Amino acid sequence: MRLWSLHPALLDRQGLTACWREGLLAQAVLAGRTRGYTRHPQLDRFRAQPDPIAAIGAYLETVAAAAEARGYRFDRARIDRSRTEGTEPVRRIRVTDGQLALELAHLHAKLAGRSPDLPLPRDPVPHPLFIVEPGPVEPWERVDPPSRSAPQDGARS
Repeated sequence: MRLWSLHPALLDRQGLTACWREGLLAQAVLAGRTRGYTRHPQLDRFRAQPDPIAAIGAYLETVAAAAEARGYRFDRARIDRSRTEGTEPVRRIRVTDGQLALELAHLHAKLAGRSPDLPLPRDPVPHPLFIVEPGPVEPWERVDPPSRSAPQDGARS
């Protein structure tokens, strides 16, 4: 599961579609509708919010808007609405510049392999739900050492 901290406008078509699907999966996990991925570390930042469902909903709204800007239609009716939504604005989530830099490098590797004709984004523009602070890669990030036997575009994205 990859819940990008980067703005979804930076993603290619495959990345944007995967971000939507994985965001919906994260939403199902946070809502208790699935037994898989319940311990996925990227969900910790959403669980730490006063209203995790509203936070993942805000995340998904931006993904849907980025899709619409490209002419795609993601079904916004699939975004859960929090029972407490409207009473308190969704709080922005902290992310480090080190995390954004790591994600940008990861995105560059993905794009080079599957969309080599697309220009690579130069700057790590954050998803608007996130507020950037100085710091290293986030503790929840799984950083694998490089391996010669690792797949080029494996399941861990």
